[in-house]
Amino acid sequence: MSGHDAVGRRAFVVGAGAALFTGGTVTGAEAAVVEGPLPDFHAALKAELTFPLAWGRSPIRDFRAWRRAARAKVEELLLVDRDERTPYAPEFGGRSEADGYTRESVTLSLTRHERVRGALLTPRGRGPFPAVLLLHDHGARFDIGKEKLVRPWYDDTRAAAAQGWADKYFSGRFVGDELARRGHVVLCLDALGWGDRGPLTYDQQQALAANFYNLGSSLAGLTAHEDARAAGFLAGLDRVDARRIAAVGFSMGAFRAWQTAALSDHIAAAASVCWMTGLKEMMVPGNNTLRGQSAYYMLHPGLPRFLDFPDVASIAAPRPMLFLDGGLDPLFPADGVRVAHDKLRAVWRSRHAEERLRLTTWPDLGHVFTAPMQDEVFTWLDTVL
Repeated sequence: MSGHDAVGRRAFVVGAGAALFTGGTVTGAEAAVVEGPLPDFHAALKAELTFPLAWGRSPIRDFRAWRRAARAKVEELLLVDRDERTPYAPEFGGRSEADGYTRESVTLSLTRHERVRGALLTPRGRGPFPAVLLLHDHGARFDIGKEKLVRPWYDDTRAAAAQGWADKYFSGRFVGDELARRGHVVLCLDALGWGDRGPLTYDQQQALAANFYNLGSSLAGLTAHEDARAAGFLAGLDRVDARRIAAVGFSMGAFRAWQTAALSDHIAAAASVCWMTGLKEMMVPGNNTLRGQSAYYMLHPGLPRFLDFPDVASIAAPRPMLFLDGGLDPLFPADGVRVAHDKLRAVWRSRHAEERLRLTTWPDLGHVFTAPMQDEVFTWLDTVL
């Protein structure tokens, strides 16, 4: 059996395990949007969220001490052991040449429980190169994960599905391939439930999350931990300049990008497209947060008692951060984006580093990462890495 075949078989076993973890195959359409009245205590509980550990509100006045305390609180509420001693033990295979870069698959251990397969792109030439940890979105599309951002050279069926996704959200481009052509090493891995680690159905997500909670753990916590571990793996590659690694993502991938920057010092900069808001402003009828499905990948139990989303992202300050939002994005109401941007701006300003924070809203765009938006990210990366 070739190395590539071995990787594929292992990935297949991993995907089957993920399906079993959800309690078996579940049929049904997308969960209904919450439109009716919320419980009477909903408003009262929202009013009690004051985010007392946020920078500027916390009694901790030294910023470095605050960062340590805030990160420690987030890591505590991930409900997942750090597991830093597990060797990555990477296996490389499926090598293929492309226009100006090399593609290969890599399988590694992000935790002691599972091997994960990803796509690794390396520019031609002499390294070490700057690198991007590329984090895929949710989109309720589970048969492709990493393939949403890196053209799958190894599977014609996935290639067709991935091209359709790229046409819908990315102006037909594969963001990972564009980054590699522009001189970046790119690593993109499947989150649990997608691609080789799935595919889930939409209404299996709640079962998956419930099983994690019953086991004293967390689906969102696992995802956060795995992303931070992936950053560490990327930093350890000889082909990578460990001082020049960015996290980049769209939608749920954007959430993962700023979260990874907050949790990992390996990330020197982060670009997050279409995922930043204040929690209280997002918790309104009709929003995905209240559906009880996709929200579980971004739900850390108890964390809102201490920190809002922009407060967590601020743990990465004063490193360079870029947030792009669509003014017509139905998932993130404008008032929530405005609240989050104001909080972020205040933190970077307090560090005399406001020039390292870029907050951009594309007023005529919705929940997309179009070619002009990508070009803004690419240009920005060239200036900060």
